[in-house]
Amino acid sequence: MRIALAVEYDGSGFRGWQKQPGGGTVQDALQDALQQFAGVPVHVICAGRTDAGVHAIGQVVHFDTTIERSMFAWVRGLNTFLPPAVAVRWAQVVADNFHARSSAYSRRYRYFLLNRPHRPGAWQGRVGWHHHPLDLPRMQSAAGYLLGERDFSAFRAAECQASSPVKIMRRADIGCSGDLVIFDFEASAFLHHMVRNLVGSLVAVGQGKHPPEWIAELLAKGDRRLAAPTFAAAGLYLLVVRYPPQWGLPVADETVYLPFAADLCSAVQAGR
Repeated sequence: MRIALAVEYDGSGFRGWQKQPGGGTVQDALQDALQQFAGVPVHVICAGRTDAGVHAIGQVVHFDTTIERSMFAWVRGLNTFLPPAVAVRWAQVVADNFHARSSAYSRRYRYFLLNRPHRPGAWQGRVGWHHHPLDLPRMQSAAGYLLGERDFSAFRAAECQASSPVKIMRRADIGCSGDLVIFDFEASAFLHHMVRNLVGSLVAVGQGKHPPEWIAELLAKGDRRLAAPTFAAAGLYLLVVRYPPQWGLPVADETVYLPFAADLCSAVQAGR
């Protein structure tokens, strides 16, 4: 039997998603909880690996098991054994050919950037930070060049293992609430460090270091060395992974993370 889970986590205290020697990853925490609950080792596969310090609201994983439990029991049982920074939101039996990564048709990420002279305190680890003023319209204009099917080699980490740098960007929105700049990206898939590299280059445009058309030039040249440095992980969240209806998974609830965003925006504005 194959089961899919939706998982959320605060990535601040983890070494990223993927299991590695020495432990300390989200995958380690989830697989340890599964072993304690099921009584046997369980291997999970995720929809998208996140870096150290990156958070998730709607990560999706799948695993195979012969253990017969209700979906309610899987959720409550796993949450009993998981650390406080990780929680399972739902569990669902899926077809044996479902794959958390390859069955998905899009992922949505959001980056929260605090744009003010002094660094964050209460929101340390939850938002990125840039102390120079940013020009929002310039960044919005630059983001428009990212839409559509593009070769994102200029925003790809050297250690990226993706078979192709070509992805379809469906959303590249930038807005603000007080001192908080919010980057919203949705694509067929993302390369290693792609969102953080995009944010870094868009911030460079917003600071006036380059014109908006620079983003188009970077895409055309495909040279990572020409783009801006990778931005901090702290403000990045994997919000939603979307799947075709045929898999019968719960429809991604856009309101799940909106209260979180509203609370964060309100807190930042109150502290101005």
